[in-house]
Amino acid sequence: MTGTPGNFTTDPTAATPAVEVAGLHVVRGDVHALRDISLSIPLGTVTGLLGPSGCGKTTLMRCMVGTQIVESGSVTVLGRPAGSAALRRRIGYVTQAPSVYLDLTIRDNVRYFASLYGRGNDVAAETIEAVGLSSHTHHRARDLSGGQLSRVSLACALVGKPELLVLDEPTVGLDPVLRDELWEHFSTLAAAGVTLIVSSHVMDEADRCESLLLLREGHLLAHVPPDELRTRTGESNLEKAFLALVRDEQVGVEQ
Repeated sequence: MTGTPGNFTTDPTAATPAVEVAGLHVVRGDVHALRDISLSIPLGTVTGLLGPSGCGKTTLMRCMVGTQIVESGSVTVLGRPAGSAALRRRIGYVTQAPSVYLDLTIRDNVRYFASLYGRGNDVAAETIEAVGLSSHTHHRARDLSGGQLSRVSLACALVGKPELLVLDEPTVGLDPVLRDELWEHFSTLAAAGVTLIVSSHVMDEADRCESLLLLREGHLLAHVPPDELRTRTGESNLEKAFLALVRDEQVGVEQ
């Protein structure tokens, strides 16, 4: 482990990381959205991006997929600068707001995105089944619930079989059973070599991740596995562990 108390990171792996961020600083309006963020995410892992609303989770994700203007620093994804044209077919991104065509059916939405990635209708059908929407395939997106729309967006990202999948709070509005099924699917994808970065403000999802990026007010407080966070803070409950980390950071600033 490297870093100082309250700002520690896991040691980088020998292999080329899926995502590498160095000295990243982002200003949005008059707000410093991200402050000197540096991190490295290994290939084929599930990383949780956690923190309260407004802490910078979505901004960091936008930097990774190349849609955010940065003030300074660098973001490298799959060995290339974030936003490179060569990455477009290698990254799947699911935003908080559903990114689907409301006048199309589920099947037509997923088939459309499959065609963009050069995938066939058979892959589209498999992907729809993977997100649990096979019984709704002919329903138009405008008639779906919020949770169903989120799953269609996920299917549209998955159908391209991305190497990196960036998911911005994908389980919001989903029932516990479906949340569990989706996380099982995320684990299966990671086992197949896909790298997943999943943001959430729900701390009970943290144990589903191999490592956690904990953000607060644009600062990266820690990048550690869940059990490491428990050990460092002496708290068995992850939400309490996060709060303990925040308190330690505040003490360090005051000193």
